[in-house]
Amino acid sequence: QVQLVESGGGLVQAGGSLRLSCTASGNIFSVNDMSWYRQTPGKPRELVALISSGGYTNYAESVKGRFSISRDNAKNTVWLQMDRLKPEDTAVYYCNADMFDYAGHYPPHLSWGQGTQVTVSS
Repeated sequence: QVQLVESGGGLVQAGGSLRLSCTASGNIFSVNDMSWYRQTPGKPRELVALISSGGYTNYAESVKGRFSISRDNAKNTVWLQMDRLKPEDTAVYYCNADMFDYAGHYPPHLSWGQGTQVTVSS
C-alpha cells in the first residue's frame, strides 16, 4: 500500500507565506509527476503546480511568480512554497503523486493526500 501525508497548512494574513509539504510512503518503486491541487466549496479541484521527476515545473496562471514547487526524489517529498498569499488562495490543498510499485501503476484513488486547509485573511 501507499500513503501521501501533507502538512503545513494554516491561517495567514494576506501578503504572508506558507510552506506545504507532502511525503509519499509505502511500497513505492518510482514516482513520476508530483503536484498540488486546491479546491473550494462548490468548485472543481484545480491544478496549482506540478513538478516532474526531472524537475520540469508548471504553474497555474493565478500563482505564477508567487508559488514555487520543489521535490526531493530520494525522499518522495514535494513542497509548495506560497508567498504573497491572497484571500483568493484560501482553499483545501491536496497533494497528488503518480506512483508505481513493482507490479505497476497505483490507481488514482491511492494517489491523493488527505488535504490541508489554507486560509488567507484580508
